[in-house]
Amino acid sequence: MNATDALARLAATIESRKPAHGGDPGTSYVARLLAKGPDAFLKKIGEEATETVMAAKDVDAGADKAKLVYEVADLWFHSMVALAHYGLTPADVVAELVRREGTSGIEEKALRKAEDRARDDARAQEAP
Repeated sequence: MNATDALARLAATIESRKPAHGGDPGTSYVARLLAKGPDAFLKKIGEEATETVMAAKDVDAGADKAKLVYEVADLWFHSMVALAHYGLTPADVVAELVRREGTSGIEEKALRKAEDRARDDARAQEAP
């Protein structure tokens, strides 16, 4: 099984559950989350991120690694709901990871800071 294909299939399922595409909030968890709006799925992402951290800490203490995999799956799933809401796909995230490939994390962070500063400076110069 190709992981990229599995993510694409899941993304297509999530897309099909959007209320705008006929997803029924009464029968679909995804449709319900999307119908409630960003606060609902963003809250779930926060919850799942916390549960992922707790599961990782438990693994450090000797717990089964399967629990960490389970929690990361929940985190990824809810993140994919957010991506769908904003018109994005897992392929967009993969493309960003590919773009970063071979770049040091330290270099990447420094580049983002420089770009943010340049953008802020340009906005300050445009302001009346």
